[in-house]
Amino acid sequence: MSRLHRICVYCGSNLGNDLRHRAAAHDLGSFLARNGIGVVYGGGNIGLMGALADGALSQNGEVIGVIPQALMEKELGHGGVTELHVVSSMHERKQMMVDLSDGFIALPGGFGTLDELFETLTWLQLAFHNKPVGLLNVGGFFEGLIQFIAHMSRSGFLKPEHAECVLVESDGPALLRRMQTFRPPDLGKWIEKLAAEAR
Repeated sequence: MSRLHRICVYCGSNLGNDLRHRAAAHDLGSFLARNGIGVVYGGGNIGLMGALADGALSQNGEVIGVIPQALMEKELGHGGVTELHVVSSMHERKQMMVDLSDGFIALPGGFGTLDELFETLTWLQLAFHNKPVGLLNVGGFFEGLIQFIAHMSRSGFLKPEHAECVLVESDGPALLRRMQTFRPPDLGKWIEKLAAEAR
């Protein structure tokens, strides 16, 4: 369907209280698989992670899990995925997920999901990668976060073009279409300014 051969999906190891979240995770996995896009995720078989993987596997999709050894028991590594990489640390997990993926989608989740999301956005901001990052705003879950990102920009801590790098849709196909046409901002002058201020 596109140059996005694999999408990394960040999401909770819990199901949450809204049944729409589980359905959205399963549907996203299924949708990506039907369109020939592999799923990279945190490797668990519980919560939204498990629903995402099961959705993709139900359509014979490629599913690659990456999980730290210390979380194998807690998050119950998924035994049915295409590949399951067991790594030594959270940092190694995040780096491998980025390296394996052509874009990133965040579903509802907790601290871990936001940690992964914001590290990926920071790397995009600093031009460590140029891959699209999206929020699947299921049932308005991310509304507060979206407003806070706008607040950071208005307060002078985030350039507007960097705030606009956060692609937001409530519908998986619509989000994927925006990710396919994403172009990162030209960071040249911004990076040069940071370097000059540091001297």
